Amino acid sequence: MTKTLEQFKLLILVGILILIGQQIGFGLNAVQSIPGMIVVLLVAQLSLIIKGALPNVKFPAFAWATMISLLLSMPFMPTANWFLSTTGQVNFLGTTTPILAFAGISVGNKLGALKKMSWKIVIIAICVFIGTFFGSAIIAQIVLKLQGII
Repeated sequence: MTKTLEQFKLLILVGILILIGQQIGFGLNAVQSIPGMIVVLLVAQLSLIIKGALPNVKFPAFAWATMISLLLSMPFMPTANWFLSTTGQVNFLGTTTPILAFAGISVGNKLGALKKMSWKIVIIAICVFIGTFFGSAIIAQIVLKLQGII
């Protein structure tokens, strides 16, 4: 129970940072976004609880959050309109700042492991960057072609 409470305190802090970032970066009213942020934080907390309750299931917490959100937003679900309109007040690009900050801290804590990989990590990173770029370009090309934009 104390772990859940600590996680929720951290999620609230992240939510506040996201609301501040939205106001500064995108000019969105932080007060209007609070209900949507609460829903996002509750989904995140629920996913962390599920992850903790099922330690033998190798399914990350973000995947649980994705599944919960997908379920709540399906067109046939009675929660869909409310869920989408409420969370639509949160600019999800604004969530990237704290997420990337935490990712940087996480990588910073593992510098010893990164040093052991040495030059191999550079090759892997280049392959990932190239694959992501071309994968995104191919998907964009197909979608834009199907829509008749290009």
